[in-house]
Amino acid sequence: MAGEGNGTGRLAPPRHIAVIMDGNGRWAAKRGLPRTAGHKAGAETFRKIATYCKNIGVKYLTVYAFSTENWKRSETEVAAIMALLKKYLLEAVDTMERDHIRLHFFGDMGPISPELQALARETDEITEHLSRDDFQANVCLNYGGRDEIVRAARRFAADCAAGTKKPEDLDEAAFSGYLDSRGIPDPELIVRPSGELRLSNFLLWQCAYSEFYYTDALWPDFDEAELDKAIAAYHARDRRFGGVR
Repeated sequence: MAGEGNGTGRLAPPRHIAVIMDGNGRWAAKRGLPRTAGHKAGAETFRKIATYCKNIGVKYLTVYAFSTENWKRSETEVAAIMALLKKYLLEAVDTMERDHIRLHFFGDMGPISPELQALARETDEITEHLSRDDFQANVCLNYGGRDEIVRAARRFAADCAAGTKKPEDLDEAAFSGYLDSRGIPDPELIVRPSGELRLSNFLLWQCAYSEFYYTDALWPDFDEAELDKAIAAYHARDRRFGGVR
Protein backbone atom coordinates (compact mmCIF):
# COMPACT_ATOMS: atom_id res chain seq x y z
CA MET A 1 0.00 0.00 0.00
CA ALA A 2 1.10 3.58 -0.62
CA GLY A 3 1.13 5.02 2.87
CA GLU A 4 0.79 4.62 6.62
CA GLY A 5 -1.17 6.39 9.30
CA ASN A 6 -0.06 9.76 10.65
CA GLY A 7 -1.42 9.33 14.17
CA THR A 8 -4.66 11.21 13.46
CA GLY A 9 -6.77 8.22 12.51
CA ARG A 10 -6.36 8.85 8.80
CA LEU A 11 -3.76 7.78 6.29
CA ALA A 12 -0.91 10.22 5.84
CA PRO A 13 -1.29 12.18 2.58
CA PRO A 14 1.34 12.12 -0.15
CA ARG A 15 4.19 14.51 0.54
CA HIS A 16 3.76 16.18 -2.86
CA ILE A 17 0.49 16.46 -4.80
CA ALA A 18 0.27 18.05 -8.24
CA VAL A 19 -2.96 19.22 -9.89
CA ILE A 20 -3.88 20.15 -13.45
CA MET A 21 -6.50 22.82 -12.75
CA ASP A 22 -8.78 22.04 -15.71
CA GLY A 23 -12.41 22.73 -16.50
CA ASN A 24 -12.87 26.40 -15.60
CA GLY A 25 -14.20 27.35 -19.03
CA ARG A 26 -16.61 24.42 -19.21
CA TRP A 27 -17.84 25.16 -15.69
CA ALA A 28 -18.70 28.71 -16.77
CA ALA A 29 -20.29 27.61 -20.06
CA LYS A 30 -22.61 25.19 -18.23
CA ARG A 31 -23.89 28.17 -16.24
CA GLY A 32 -24.15 30.60 -19.14
CA LEU A 33 -21.29 32.66 -17.74
CA PRO A 34 -18.19 34.08 -19.46
CA ARG A 35 -15.03 31.96 -19.24
CA THR A 36 -13.49 34.61 -17.02
CA ALA A 37 -16.07 33.73 -14.34
CA GLY A 38 -14.83 30.17 -14.45
CA HIS A 39 -11.26 31.27 -13.88
CA LYS A 40 -12.34 33.37 -10.90
CA ALA A 41 -14.15 30.38 -9.41
CA GLY A 42 -11.12 28.19 -10.13
CA ALA A 43 -8.84 30.62 -8.30
CA GLU A 44 -11.02 30.33 -5.21
CA THR A 45 -10.86 26.54 -5.48
CA PHE A 46 -7.07 26.74 -5.56
CA ARG A 47 -7.10 28.83 -2.39
CA LYS A 48 -9.43 26.32 -0.68
CA ILE A 49 -7.48 23.22 -1.77
CA ALA A 50 -4.10 24.77 -0.87
CA THR A 51 -5.37 25.54 2.63
CA TYR A 52 -6.75 22.01 2.98
CA CYS A 53 -3.48 20.46 1.79
CA LYS A 54 -1.55 22.50 4.34
CA ASN A 55 -3.93 21.50 7.12
CA ILE A 56 -3.77 17.75 6.43
CA GLY A 57 0.00 17.65 6.19
CA VAL A 58 0.81 17.81 2.48
CA LYS A 59 4.25 19.41 2.13
CA TYR A 60 4.13 20.51 -1.53
CA LEU A 61 1.21 21.38 -3.82
CA THR A 62 2.08 22.06 -7.46
CA VAL A 63 -0.64 23.46 -9.74
CA TYR A 64 -0.78 24.00 -13.49
CA ALA A 65 -2.02 27.60 -13.74
CA PHE A 66 -1.02 28.72 -17.26
CA SER A 67 0.72 26.65 -19.92
CA THR A 68 3.02 27.72 -22.74
CA GLU A 69 0.09 26.88 -25.06
CA ASN A 70 -2.46 29.03 -23.22
CA TRP A 71 -1.27 32.20 -24.98
CA LYS A 72 -3.41 30.97 -27.91
CA ARG A 73 -6.52 31.91 -25.96
CA SER A 74 -8.28 35.25 -26.43
CA GLU A 75 -6.60 38.41 -25.16
CA THR A 76 -9.57 38.95 -22.83
CA GLU A 77 -9.21 35.52 -21.24
CA VAL A 78 -5.43 35.78 -20.88
CA ALA A 79 -5.78 39.25 -19.33
CA ALA A 80 -8.35 37.93 -16.86
CA ILE A 81 -6.06 35.08 -15.80
CA MET A 82 -3.14 37.46 -15.30
CA ALA A 83 -5.34 39.86 -13.30
CA LEU A 84 -6.37 37.00 -11.00
CA LEU A 85 -2.73 36.05 -10.59
CA LYS A 86 -1.84 39.63 -9.66
CA LYS A 87 -4.63 39.68 -7.07
CA TYR A 88 -3.40 36.40 -5.59
CA LEU A 89 0.23 37.54 -5.49
CA LEU A 90 -0.66 40.81 -3.76
CA GLU A 91 -2.54 38.83 -1.13
CA ALA A 92 0.33 36.35 -0.83
CA VAL A 93 2.86 39.10 -0.16
CA ASP A 94 0.74 40.19 2.81
CA THR A 95 -0.05 36.74 4.23
CA MET A 96 2.81 34.31 3.43
CA GLU A 97 4.80 34.97 6.59
CA ARG A 98 1.71 35.01 8.80
CA ASP A 99 0.40 31.71 7.39
CA HIS A 100 3.83 30.07 6.91
CA ILE A 101 3.21 29.37 3.22
CA ARG A 102 6.13 29.29 0.80
CA LEU A 103 5.44 30.15 -2.85
CA HIS A 104 7.54 29.19 -5.86
CA PHE A 105 7.06 29.47 -9.64
CA PHE A 106 7.87 26.94 -12.36
CA GLY A 107 8.07 28.13 -15.96
CA ASP A 108 9.62 30.70 -18.26
CA MET A 109 8.81 34.03 -16.64
CA GLY A 110 10.32 36.05 -19.51
CA PRO A 111 7.04 36.68 -21.40
CA ILE A 112 5.15 37.54 -18.18
CA SER A 113 4.55 41.24 -17.50
CA PRO A 114 7.28 43.10 -15.56
CA GLU A 115 4.77 43.86 -12.80
CA LEU A 116 3.98 40.18 -12.24
CA GLN A 117 7.65 39.26 -12.48
CA ALA A 118 8.42 41.78 -9.74
CA LEU A 119 5.67 40.35 -7.53
CA ALA A 120 6.96 36.82 -8.14
CA ARG A 121 10.46 37.92 -7.11
CA GLU A 122 9.00 39.46 -3.95
CA THR A 123 7.28 36.19 -3.03
CA ASP A 124 10.57 34.37 -3.71
CA GLU A 125 12.33 36.68 -1.24
CA ILE A 126 9.67 36.03 1.40
CA THR A 127 9.91 32.29 0.78
CA GLU A 128 13.66 32.40 1.43
CA HIS A 129 12.96 33.77 4.91
CA LEU A 130 10.50 31.00 5.78
CA SER A 131 11.37 27.58 7.13
CA ARG A 132 11.88 24.80 4.60
CA ASP A 133 9.53 22.77 6.79
CA ASP A 134 6.65 25.11 5.93
CA PHE A 135 4.02 24.19 3.34
CA GLN A 136 4.99 25.19 -0.21
CA ALA A 137 2.74 25.96 -3.18
CA ASN A 138 4.38 25.75 -6.62
CA VAL A 139 2.57 27.60 -9.41
CA CYS A 140 3.34 26.57 -12.99
CA LEU A 141 3.10 29.79 -15.02
CA ASN A 142 3.95 29.94 -18.72
CA TYR A 143 5.01 26.37 -18.12
CA GLY A 144 5.41 23.35 -20.36
CA GLY A 145 7.14 20.11 -19.46
CA ARG A 146 9.07 19.93 -22.73
CA ASP A 147 10.04 23.59 -22.46
CA GLU A 148 11.32 23.00 -18.92
CA ILE A 149 13.51 20.11 -20.11
CA VAL A 150 14.87 22.17 -23.01
CA ARG A 151 15.67 25.11 -20.70
CA ALA A 152 17.42 22.75 -18.30
CA ALA A 153 19.47 21.25 -21.14
CA ARG A 154 20.49 24.73 -22.25
CA ARG A 155 21.63 25.61 -18.73
CA PHE A 156 23.76 22.48 -18.54
CA ALA A 157 25.18 23.15 -22.01
CA ALA A 158 26.07 26.69 -20.93
CA ASP A 159 27.92 25.31 -17.90
CA CYS A 160 29.81 22.93 -20.18
CA ALA A 161 30.71 25.81 -22.50
CA ALA A 162 31.91 27.82 -19.50
CA GLY A 163 34.07 24.91 -18.40
CA THR A 164 32.35 24.38 -15.06
CA LYS A 165 30.78 21.08 -16.17
CA LYS A 166 31.68 18.22 -18.49
CA PRO A 167 29.19 16.12 -20.49
CA GLU A 168 30.15 13.02 -18.52
CA ASP A 169 29.08 14.81 -15.32
CA LEU A 170 25.45 14.51 -16.33
CA ASP A 171 23.24 11.88 -14.75
CA GLU A 172 19.57 11.91 -13.70
CA ALA A 173 20.27 13.51 -10.33
CA ALA A 174 22.47 16.20 -11.84
CA PHE A 175 19.93 16.97 -14.57
CA SER A 176 17.15 17.31 -11.99
CA GLY A 177 19.21 20.12 -10.48
CA TYR A 178 18.72 22.19 -13.64
CA LEU A 179 14.92 21.86 -13.65
CA ASP A 180 12.43 24.39 -12.28
CA SER A 181 11.63 21.85 -9.56
CA ARG A 182 15.21 21.52 -8.31
CA GLY A 183 15.35 20.76 -4.62
CA ILE A 184 11.71 19.59 -4.54
CA PRO A 185 10.75 15.90 -4.46
CA ASP A 186 8.80 14.55 -7.40
CA PRO A 187 5.00 14.38 -6.93
CA GLU A 188 3.67 11.08 -5.65
CA LEU A 189 0.16 11.93 -6.88
CA ILE A 190 -1.02 13.89 -9.92
CA VAL A 191 -4.71 14.80 -10.05
CA ARG A 192 -6.56 15.84 -13.20
CA PRO A 193 -10.16 17.05 -12.89
CA SER A 194 -12.58 17.64 -15.79
CA GLY A 195 -12.69 14.14 -17.28
CA GLU A 196 -9.67 14.55 -19.55
CA LEU A 197 -7.27 11.59 -19.56
CA ARG A 198 -4.01 13.19 -20.66
CA LEU A 199 -1.01 14.83 -19.05
CA SER A 200 -1.00 17.95 -21.27
CA ASN A 201 2.75 18.60 -21.06
CA PHE A 202 2.74 18.75 -17.24
CA LEU A 203 5.80 17.75 -15.18
CA LEU A 204 7.03 15.32 -17.83
CA TRP A 205 10.34 14.60 -16.10
CA GLN A 206 8.98 14.59 -12.55
CA CYS A 207 6.01 12.27 -13.19
CA ALA A 208 8.09 9.16 -13.94
CA TYR A 209 6.73 7.31 -10.87
CA SER A 210 3.72 9.45 -9.99
CA GLU A 211 0.32 7.90 -9.44
CA PHE A 212 -2.42 9.45 -11.60
CA TYR A 213 -5.97 10.16 -10.51
CA TYR A 214 -8.66 11.35 -12.92
CA THR A 215 -12.09 12.70 -12.01
CA ASP A 216 -15.01 14.10 -14.00
CA ALA A 217 -15.42 16.97 -11.52
CA LEU A 218 -14.60 20.33 -13.11
CA TRP A 219 -11.93 22.26 -11.23
CA PRO A 220 -14.27 24.92 -9.73
CA ASP A 221 -16.37 22.04 -8.31
CA PHE A 222 -13.34 20.20 -6.93
CA ASP A 223 -13.47 20.22 -3.13
CA GLU A 224 -11.91 18.63 -0.06
CA ALA A 225 -14.02 15.48 -0.46
CA GLU A 226 -12.75 15.05 -4.03
CA LEU A 227 -9.17 15.40 -2.84
CA ASP A 228 -9.84 12.84 -0.11
CA LYS A 229 -11.04 10.42 -2.82
CA ALA A 230 -7.83 11.00 -4.78
CA ILE A 231 -5.70 10.38 -1.68
CA ALA A 232 -7.68 7.22 -0.85
CA ALA A 233 -7.11 5.95 -4.40
CA TYR A 234 -3.40 6.70 -4.02
CA HIS A 235 -3.21 4.65 -0.84
CA ALA A 236 -4.92 1.74 -2.61
CA ARG A 237 -2.11 1.57 -5.19
CA ASP A 238 0.81 -0.86 -4.90
CA ARG A 239 3.87 1.33 -5.56
CA ARG A 240 6.67 -1.05 -6.57
CA PHE A 241 8.93 1.37 -8.52
CA GLY A 242 9.84 -1.41 -10.94
CA GLY A 243 10.49 -3.97 -8.19
CA VAL A 244 8.58 -7.07 -7.14
CA ARG A 245 6.55 -7.65 -3.98
